[in-house]
Amino acid sequence: MEQSKGRRVILFPMPFQGHINPMLELAKILHSKGFSIAIIYTNFNSLNPSTLNPNFTYHSIPVDFTENEASIKDPTLRLSILNAKCVEPFRECLSGLLSDDVNSEDPVACLISDPLFDFTRSVAESFKLPRIVLRTGGAASLAVFAAFPLLKEKGYLPIPDSRLEELVTELSPIKVKDLAAAMPNSDPEGFYQVITNMVNETKASHGLILNTFEDLEGQALATIRQEYYPNIPIFSLGPFHKCGPTTSSSSTSLLSPDQSCISWLNTQAQKSVAYVSFGSAAKIDHAQFLEIAWGMANSGQPFLWVVRPGLVQESDWHETLPNGFLEVLYERAHIVKWAPQKEVLAHPAVGAFWTHCGWNSTLESICEGVPMICTPCFSDQMVNARFVSDVWKVGVQLEHGIERGEIERTIRRLMVKKEGVEIKERALNLMEKANHCLKEGGSSYLSLDGLVKHILSL
Repeated sequence: MEQSKGRRVILFPMPFQGHINPMLELAKILHSKGFSIAIIYTNFNSLNPSTLNPNFTYHSIPVDFTENEASIKDPTLRLSILNAKCVEPFRECLSGLLSDDVNSEDPVACLISDPLFDFTRSVAESFKLPRIVLRTGGAASLAVFAAFPLLKEKGYLPIPDSRLEELVTELSPIKVKDLAAAMPNSDPEGFYQVITNMVNETKASHGLILNTFEDLEGQALATIRQEYYPNIPIFSLGPFHKCGPTTSSSSTSLLSPDQSCISWLNTQAQKSVAYVSFGSAAKIDHAQFLEIAWGMANSGQPFLWVVRPGLVQESDWHETLPNGFLEVLYERAHIVKWAPQKEVLAHPAVGAFWTHCGWNSTLESICEGVPMICTPCFSDQMVNARFVSDVWKVGVQLEHGIERGEIERTIRRLMVKKEGVEIKERALNLMEKANHCLKEGGSSYLSLDGLVKHILSL
C-alpha cells in the first residue's frame, strides 16, 4: 500500500452531522497512510477539538449569523448565506496554512472539501492548490442529481403529483416520487440550483471520493464515471467507518450519545429489538409521533427509539405521549435523545433499523447486516430507500405513510414473518461483501491505494 511520505492534506467539512462524520473518517484513513491532517471548521455547528483525534490540527473560522438569518427556515437559503459568509474567513485561514507551508516538513498536497461549499474551487485555484471533493452521499443518488437537467427536460422536475408512481425509465428502478425532493420549507428552484452547483463543483475538481463500494453501487459508479464525470478520477473507498484504525475514542457527534441504551440492549434477546432513529435533521409532527409510538407498542417487539431535541415540531415529546404510555411498556421500550449508532447497530440484540435512509445510516446498517424499515424524508433519502427495498432487497418501505397499523404490520413483517428471514439473509450477504472490499485486494483497498498515489502526484 502506497504511503504519503510526509505530505499534508487540508479537509473542510460542511458543518452538518451527516457531512462531518464521513469527512473526519476520511481524515483518519488518510492519516493512517502517513498524511498529516489539518481540519478547517466553522464556529457554526462548531466541532469540539478536545473530543476529536489529537493527531490532527484544527483551525476554526468565524461564521456569524444575524438573528434574522438564524431564523430563516428555508435550508437552501441558509446554505447560500453560509457559503457567502465562509468565503473570506476560509481564504484567510487557507492563506495562513499555506504560508506556514514554506518552511514545513509536511508540504500541503491538496484540499478536500464538500461540493456543497461552492466557493472552495475559486479560493483553492487562487492559491494554485489542487482540490478534491468528498461526496458524502451514495453513488446512485449522485447519478440522479447529475441527471437533473435531463429530468427537467423530460418533465419529471418539478415533481408532478399526477405521476408519482411512474417509473423514471432513464433511472430504473427509481420512481417519480423518489426523485430527490427539496427539504421541507425549501424553494424547489433554489434546491435545484444547489444541486446544479454541487454537480458543477465536482466536475471542476481534481477528483471525487465516495463513501461506497463497488459490490454495493457498481452500476451507479460506472454510470457517473462514463456519463457525468469522465474527466476526473473517482475513488470509491467505503465504508469509511470500517476502514483504517478503530482504536480512537474520539467523537464526531454534535449531540452527546446516551450510553444507557447499550446497557439496556444487553438485557434484550438476540435480534429482538427494533432500533428507531430518523437522523439529525428530519422532523415529524405530533400526530406522526403518536402513530409511531402506538405502532411500535402494538408490534409486540422491544424498541430503542431516538427522539432528539427538535424531532417533534414545536413540542416537548414527553408531553405528547399519553399518560402512562411508558409505564405500560415496562422494560420493552427505551427512549433516548441521541444514541451511539454504530455501537447500537453492531449489538446482537438489534434485529431491525427503522431509518430515514440518510446515506451514513444506510451504510452503517448494511455493514452490520441489519435489515431496514425505510421512511425517507428529503434530498437523497428517497433514492437510498428505493435501493434498500427494490435493488439490494435488504429492507422494506413504509409506502403508505406513518400510520400505526402499517407500522405494526411492517415491523412484524420484517422481524417475525418468513419474508423477514429472507431479507435478513440478503442483509448478511451484503455485510460480507462490505467486509471483503476492505481486505487486501478488495475494491475499496485498491481504490484507497489509488487515491494515495493520486494525491502524491498532484
